[in-house]
Amino acid sequence: MADLLNDQIKGQVREAFAEMKAPVHVLFFGEEENCTYCDDTQQLLEEVVSLSNQLEMSVYDLNANADLAARFNVDKTPGMVLAGKDGDDLIDYGVRYAGIPSGHEFSSLINDLLRVSSGDSGLDTKTRAYLKDLKEPVLLQVFVTPT
Repeated sequence: MADLLNDQIKGQVREAFAEMKAPVHVLFFGEEENCTYCDDTQQLLEEVVSLSNQLEMSVYDLNANADLAARFNVDKTPGMVLAGKDGDDLIDYGVRYAGIPSGHEFSSLINDLLRVSSGDSGLDTKTRAYLKDLKEPVLLQVFVTPT
């Protein structure tokens, strides 16, 4: 199968990943059937993960690994979790993707991998203080459709 990323993009991503501070683990959830973009998404993630020794990836089936998917609140395929690592422990920052991160979402994926690696959201202190005062869980979802 041909690479999805060309050499120029791979070089740019490697350069960006040189700033990674800590390991990141990508958990990919796919399905054998009824998942149009699972193969392409898995291939894309494998290509990205291969560009840094700070990245690793595990592949799961949403149905066969339903308990793990539920633990990470993944209910769509292709789905992925970007988690920090502390030794063998995963640090769940709540970063999820549903669907293939192509087009503009590709740069968001790279940015999110860097953020997870840094363990810092990049939010200013005023925003952090506001969020710290929230009393109930908030579900924030961003929907993007290719056009």
